[in-house]
Amino acid sequence: MHSTTFEQTRSPLSIRLLNKCGVWLEKVDIPRTPFLPADLIEIAKRRCRLQDFGSGDFFEALSRLLESCHRDARLNLIGKIALRSDLVRTLCNRLLMERDRQLYPEIARQEIREPLFIVGLPRSGTTLLHTLIAADPEHRAPLTWEVMSPSPPTSENERQRIRHAERSLASLQWLAPTFRRVHAVGAELPQECVGLMSPTFMSDQFDTMYNVPSYRAWFLKQDLLPAYEYHRRFLQHLQQRQSARRWVLKAPVHMFALPSLLSIYPDARFIQAHREPLQAITSVSSLIAILRSVFSDAVDPRQIARDALQYWSETLALFMQERDRLPPERIFDLDYREIRRDPIAAIRSVYEYFGWCLSREAEQRMRTTLANQPQEQNGFHHYEPSQFGLEVAEVDARFFAYCERFGLSAQHVSRAGAVRLENSVHR
Repeated sequence: MHSTTFEQTRSPLSIRLLNKCGVWLEKVDIPRTPFLPADLIEIAKRRCRLQDFGSGDFFEALSRLLESCHRDARLNLIGKIALRSDLVRTLCNRLLMERDRQLYPEIARQEIREPLFIVGLPRSGTTLLHTLIAADPEHRAPLTWEVMSPSPPTSENERQRIRHAERSLASLQWLAPTFRRVHAVGAELPQECVGLMSPTFMSDQFDTMYNVPSYRAWFLKQDLLPAYEYHRRFLQHLQQRQSARRWVLKAPVHMFALPSLLSIYPDARFIQAHREPLQAITSVSSLIAILRSVFSDAVDPRQIARDALQYWSETLALFMQERDRLPPERIFDLDYREIRRDPIAAIRSVYEYFGWCLSREAEQRMRTTLANQPQEQNGFHHYEPSQFGLEVAEVDARFFAYCERFGLSAQHVSRAGAVRLENSVHR
C-alpha cells in the first residue's frame, strides 16, 4: 500500500531546525508580542507611502483573524513570518488599488457582465474546468501573479510581477515539496477568486492556511456582501489591464453566500461540479493538512476532516435550497467522472447548455492546455479516508439528499480505507 501524500510531507531539515529555534526562544521567555492590527496597518502605510484604504471597514475582521492566529493556530516560526508577510502584502495591495482608482477613474466604470462561477464540492474537477474554459480567448480568469500584485492596472512591470509570484511559489514548493502533487500552481495559471475577497479579511483563504476556529466561527456568521463588493472592485481593476467578453471564476466557497453573490452579480451563470462526497472531503482534508503543515507543527488531520465534513455538508445543503430559486438555464450540472473521462466533451456540453460558440481556435487552445498539464511533475495525490477518521456511513448520512438527487455514491470506496489515487490535473 502506498503511503499517503500527507505522510510524505516534510519540510527541509534547515526549516525544521529553524522552527525548533523558535520553540526554544519561546521556552526561554524571549519577549514576543503578538501582531496587532494597528501595527500592520502602519507598516503597510509606511511601505507604500499611502494612507487611504478606501471605503469599507476591515479592522474588525483583521483583528479577529490575528486574535485567532495568536490563540488557536499554534504557528511555527515560518508560520509567523508568513502570516505577517501575507497580511502586510494584502494591506499594501488595498492601499495601491485605492490609489489606482484615483489615478484611473475609468476603473470604476468597468462593467462585469454575465460572469461564470464554477462551484461544487472542493476537489471535484473545478480547477481543470476553470483552466480549460479560461483558455478561450473570449474568456478571462484572474491569474495568480496579478492577484498577488494587482497594481498598477496596466502591463507596467508585468514580467517583474510575474517573477515575484514565481519566487513566492518556489518558496512554497521548497517548504512543502508534495503540494504540487495536490494542486497545480503557477504564476500564470488561473487562480481561485477567494483572493479577490482577501483585502476585506473576510475570506476562507485564511482558514485554509491556518487553524483559526474562532475566526472561522465569526466569519460564518457574517454578511459577506462587503466581501463581494470588493470582489467586484478587484475584477474591475484586473479588467482595466485586460478585458474579455466574460469572466470565468472559481471557488467552492461561493456556495456559502449565493444571495450576496447574486446581489453583486445578478446575471451570473454557474457550473456545479459533482463528486462522491467521501472522496471530495478526504481529498480537501489532505490538501488543507499538507498546506497547514508548512505553517504549524501541530496539524490534526482528523480535526481538519471533522471541520470539512460539517462545513461542506451544511454549505451544500444551503446552496441546494438557494440554487433552486435560479432559473434552470442559469446553472449547469457536470459530473466529476465526465470531466475526467473526456474534458473537452464536458466543455462542449457547457457551451451547448449556455448557448455559447466554441470556436475552433478556442477548442485547440483547450487541447493544447490539456496536453501541457504537468502530469509527470505533479505525480499523484494519495489519500485514504481512515487517516482522517472519515467513515462511509457518516459521510453518506450527511450528504444523503445531495447524493440521491445527483446519483452519487461513496459505496465503491473501500470501507477498509483503500488509498485513493488522484491525478492533480483533475481537480
